[in-house]
Amino acid sequence: MAPQVILYEGIPYFTPANNGGAAKDPKNPDTPTLFRPLKIRGLILKNRIMVAPMCMYSAQSDPSSPFVGALTNYHIAHLGHLALKGAGLIIIEATAVQPNGRITPNDSGLWQEGTESEQFQGLKRVVDFVHSQGAKIAIQLAHAGRKASTTAPWIAKEAGKGSLRAEESVGGWPSNVVGPSGGAEHIWAPGDGFWAPRELHTAEVEELVGAFARSAKLSVLAGVDAIEIYGAHGYLIGQFLSPVTNKRTDKYGGSFENRTRILREIAAAIRAVIPVDMPLFLRISATEWLDGKVPEFWDLPSSVALAKLLPELGIDFLDVSSGGNHKDQVIDTHTNYQIDLASKIRKEIRQAGQSTLVGAVGLITQADAASQIVQGAHIDEAEAAEAMLTGTQPEADAVLLGRQFLREADWVINAAKKLGVPFTAPWQLSPAV
Repeated sequence: MAPQVILYEGIPYFTPANNGGAAKDPKNPDTPTLFRPLKIRGLILKNRIMVAPMCMYSAQSDPSSPFVGALTNYHIAHLGHLALKGAGLIIIEATAVQPNGRITPNDSGLWQEGTESEQFQGLKRVVDFVHSQGAKIAIQLAHAGRKASTTAPWIAKEAGKGSLRAEESVGGWPSNVVGPSGGAEHIWAPGDGFWAPRELHTAEVEELVGAFARSAKLSVLAGVDAIEIYGAHGYLIGQFLSPVTNKRTDKYGGSFENRTRILREIAAAIRAVIPVDMPLFLRISATEWLDGKVPEFWDLPSSVALAKLLPELGIDFLDVSSGGNHKDQVIDTHTNYQIDLASKIRKEIRQAGQSTLVGAVGLITQADAASQIVQGAHIDEAEAAEAMLTGTQPEADAVLLGRQFLREADWVINAAKKLGVPFTAPWQLSPAV
């Protein structure tokens, strides 16, 4: 007799309840860590494979439209397909907490008040569908800072440019691009690709903290499983962290303590409005890659110092990337360049007796490599103790893939096959996999 197909409750149309990509026997000693569950606070992921947040520049840009910044059916198709194919966690692209926090006018946002807004409803539709496919979903809350009000990349490319400013005529906000510091010297790059930012007043920084909390609260109501604070790649929080872009003289500038204040306040504000058992993530650039370029910048020791503060901030997972805050960066792009950064930070965290989880991202394309990165991470106490003694600690606790999922949507299924892991296939795809 064929197994009964169970329908997913809560969606007003037919869809089987799927759980693709889950190992059929995750406790089997032969099951690689990559396909073992990962517990993050109260959240349990079926595997260690995450979809990194990727901007799609596919939201309504008209500021007068109720649909401005709202996720659409495109996002259901894009993210839902990856959920169907077995990813453990989907992270929604950078979602602006204020209108001027979008990178482009076509970015997603979550600043509209109330659960009847199109932004909320669009988010909820994506969340519900992803859940129906057996995946968990997080949202990356963000503010672009001085990198805001640019056009979608393909528009710039058609104009023969790497970046192109968005004028008011196309929904941009040239006079309201902001940063920790302002003026022409703080333009991200010379030319006509970016606007000169104005410096945020202290009261505006405090309001920004509240904006992150409001968006987080709406995210919880929409049903997300986790929230990520975007502090990487030269966007606003990263601009505050770096002495290169933060020249403020108030409580948000100067010392390491002051430059990290906005992040600490945002984390506290978010933690205050989300459930106790909901994980809070943070994405950082582990280094700005400015060795020999400037006298002081955000580097690996800065990231290690920040990482050791995360438990007291209620942050459970550190998503380690790099670069993006200065035009003169020189990135060492060997195959494992960011995995090495994640590994070094994780080792320092463990040596400090802390258990913050670490994610590795960047140029991860092959199943064997992904599996090796996390092998042995948080299996059980005995294996963890053995790893400490032998020095064979994993490099990360989870892997995040972005562009590889755009090239290969069924990466999880293919990885399970390559690693010899018996896995659960989605009902609709089972004859083919």
